[in-house]
Amino acid sequence: MSYNEEALKSDPEVNFGRPYQQCTLTVMDTISDPLITFDEQGVCNYCKEYRELEEKSVFKNEAGKAKLDQTVQKIKEYGKGKKYDCITGVSGGVDSTYLMLKAKQLGLRPLVVHFDNGWNSELAVKNIENIISRLGFDLYTLVVDWNEFRDLQLSYLKANVVDIEALTDHAIIGTLYKLASENSIKYILSGSNIVTEAILPRYWIFNKADGMNIKDIHKHFGEVELKTYPFFSTYRKRYYLNVKKIESIDLLNCLPYVKSEVKETIKKELDWKDYGGKHYESKFTKFYQGYILPNKFLIDKRKAHLSTLILSGQMTKKEALEELKTPIYPPGEIAGDREFFLKKLGLTEEWFDGYLAAPRREHTEFRHEKGVWDDIPYIKVLRPVWRLVKSKRLK
Repeated sequence: MSYNEEALKSDPEVNFGRPYQQCTLTVMDTISDPLITFDEQGVCNYCKEYRELEEKSVFKNEAGKAKLDQTVQKIKEYGKGKKYDCITGVSGGVDSTYLMLKAKQLGLRPLVVHFDNGWNSELAVKNIENIISRLGFDLYTLVVDWNEFRDLQLSYLKANVVDIEALTDHAIIGTLYKLASENSIKYILSGSNIVTEAILPRYWIFNKADGMNIKDIHKHFGEVELKTYPFFSTYRKRYYLNVKKIESIDLLNCLPYVKSEVKETIKKELDWKDYGGKHYESKFTKFYQGYILPNKFLIDKRKAHLSTLILSGQMTKKEALEELKTPIYPPGEIAGDREFFLKKLGLTEEWFDGYLAAPRREHTEFRHEKGVWDDIPYIKVLRPVWRLVKSKRLK
C-alpha cells in the first residue's frame, strides 16, 4: 500500500461515502476524516473552530503584552523563595526550544523535563544540550526501560490503533504534573499554541491522558511487565488541577508567533538545527507521521499543520498546495529509515507489510476512561440532577 492522493479522491470508502471535497479556505479535506463538515460556502468546520480558539485564547498586540506581563508576574510571585517557579518539557523541537528561550528572557526559572524514549535523533540530543548549556536551566531526564517502552509500542502496532504517539505524550504529561506536585510548582509552561497547531482532527488522535486505554491494549498484546512506565489518568489530572491547583499555561499564545521567524531566532540564539518536519526530532515520530500514518491510515498530517498556518496568516493556500505536492517522506531516506525502524523494534519485513495492510481498530474497542458517571452503574441516572445542582451553585 502507498499513499496516492489522486486515487484516494475518487475512493468513496476513504471519503466515508461522500464525494471528495476540500475546504475552500484551507487544505483540509474528506480523505480519512469522517468528522469534517462544510457550510454553504464550502468552508470546513475546522475554520470556525480555529477562529473561536483564536478569539478566546490568542492575545495580540497590547492585550498580548498585558497578558504576558500578568502571567509572568504571577509565576514569579508564587515562585519566590523556591528553586523553580515553573516546570516545562523540552523535546528539542521548535516550540519547546523557543519557549525555553522566552522563559530565560522573561526571567523565569523552570525545571526542564525531557522524556528519553529511545528514539531521539542525534540532532535532537545536540539541540537539547545547546538549550540547557546556553540557558543554564536544570534538566530532569525521564528514562523508561527500553524493553518496556518497546513492548508498549509493539502492543499498539499489534492493536492497529492510530495514536501510537499517545505513549510518549502520556508519559511526559504525567511526569510534568507529578514533578510539579513533588516540587511545589504551581505552573506548567506548555509549548502548545493556537497559531501553528490548533487544527487536528479527532479521528487522527486519542485522549493522551487515558492510562486505562494504554493498560488494556498492553494487556491484550504486551509481553513485558511494566515497572517504570509513568502511568497517568484523567482522574489523576483532575486531582492535580482541582486539589493541588497546578495550572498549565500556554505562554506562546501571549507572544507574536510566526513559525519561520521563530526558527531563525532559535538558530541564531541557540545554534538550533532544523529537522525538516514538525516533530521530526524523534526518529519514531518521523517514521510514524511520514510513513505509517499515510500508508496505513491514509492520513497526511501536513494538511492540518499547513491549514493552521493558512488561518493564522503565515501561509497562503496556494503555497500549502504546492508543499503538499512534495513527497510526504524524503524519497532517499525511506529505505534506511524503514530498516532502522524494523530493526529497533525487532520486526520482519513480512510482519510489517501485514501490519500496513491490516484494518484500523479504534482505541474505544479497548477499555478506556469515560465520565465518572459512566463508571458507576445505576448512579448515572442521577447525572441530570447533579448538573442542575451544580448549575445552581455556580450562579
